[in-house]
Amino acid sequence: MSHDSSRALNSDDLERFTKQFASNPAYRLAQNAVTNTSLEDVALDRSVVTSIATSMSHHLDDWEVTNQKQSGRCWLFAGLNLLRAGAANTMSVKDFEFSQNYLLFWDKLEKANFWLESVIETADRDVDDRTVAHLLANPAEDGGQWNMFVALVAKHGLVPKQAMPETHSSSKTSSLNRSIGQLLRRTARDIRTQAATGASPDRLRATKLEALEVAHRILAIHLGAPPSTVQWQWNDKDKGFHRDDEMSPQDFATRYAGLDLEDYVCIVHDPRASSEVGRTYTVEHLGNVVDAPPVVYLNVEMSLLRELTMAALVDGEPVWFGCDTGKMANVERGYWDERLYDYAGVYDAELSMDKADRLLHHDTLMTHAMLFTGVDVTESSAGRKVPRRWRVENSWGDEKADKGFWTMNDSWFGEHVFEIAVRRSALPVDLRRALDLNPIVLPAWDPMGALAD
Repeated sequence: MSHDSSRALNSDDLERFTKQFASNPAYRLAQNAVTNTSLEDVALDRSVVTSIATSMSHHLDDWEVTNQKQSGRCWLFAGLNLLRAGAANTMSVKDFEFSQNYLLFWDKLEKANFWLESVIETADRDVDDRTVAHLLANPAEDGGQWNMFVALVAKHGLVPKQAMPETHSSSKTSSLNRSIGQLLRRTARDIRTQAATGASPDRLRATKLEALEVAHRILAIHLGAPPSTVQWQWNDKDKGFHRDDEMSPQDFATRYAGLDLEDYVCIVHDPRASSEVGRTYTVEHLGNVVDAPPVVYLNVEMSLLRELTMAALVDGEPVWFGCDTGKMANVERGYWDERLYDYAGVYDAELSMDKADRLLHHDTLMTHAMLFTGVDVTESSAGRKVPRRWRVENSWGDEKADKGFWTMNDSWFGEHVFEIAVRRSALPVDLRRALDLNPIVLPAWDPMGALAD
């Protein structure tokens, strides 16, 4: 390789950088501050903090938050939190939880089967093929998507938390994931070796089933065995006693879920120039239940996503959503605001990009799912009803924020919320028709295939 002095940092460059820093009092002051305390404490904009109020014009929650602890089950918690308010109302109880551990068990087993089917499908490709490498990098993730939640409930139903309570491994999934991941990668090696020597599809799937039997065993050891029937009894708010006949988890879901999940669709805001508004998208090798409807998104303008969320809350229904939770967030206070931290003021440099460029350059993707439970609606200068801030039920316990409920400024919503689940009937007619179009297929590594955890 030829040497080009313009490619390397030289002594003149380094001397200039050093002198520039040393000559600016603001830089030295920033250094003194950040070397002695956290960047977030230094950059926290007090004027923004003091402007945030937690009151809402429409406030739905009167229940306690849940806690996913050291697991990536936010999407399951958010989905079950959407259902539990209706279940509590049906039973006339103050609070109620479905078993998150029950759905975790079936999600892990279904994901193992789904993943191994992808391994079989790609067994003729080189191990360094980009899709194969993507699969091998993530064999046992906790995260998921709205459609994956719907698929689990449709196939396996629901049970109350008492029927399959939390375990050490459901609350801290790292050891379980490591064991399942090792099993799946080992099985991938065996399947690919067999395929290379001409093994039949039946032989490959026999190898898959042998591995799934072990996966089931590992899951039962870590999480307990899921119940096949539920016998449910409870006392209501007036101390009345109730008992249901023994029923299947599917029947329990039908009786107490309260919502027809099949009526909901996932809409997203993907502002990249390559992503068409009004079109559906799916992502290769994304899902958990084989033969369930695919994970499909309908791309819409952010203004519509915002309006649909506000309308649902005003009508009294919480909204499942996915976002990039780590941006401009303060965990202790439970605040999200796009101007919460003045990083540009600390560094004297602009670091941010717009949403499309953040997606294109791997600076953002959906990382977490939660539930909107309130909105503060005000009137614009044009006389339109517009949201000012949002109330969010997180699944990180009740020790932070407003007993676990966060406050989101609407400026943050537009920049960092990616998707919501909404009733199909709430969409404009043209978008309802768009749902019937064959989805555009994105590659497995596309950021819109990210799993919320």
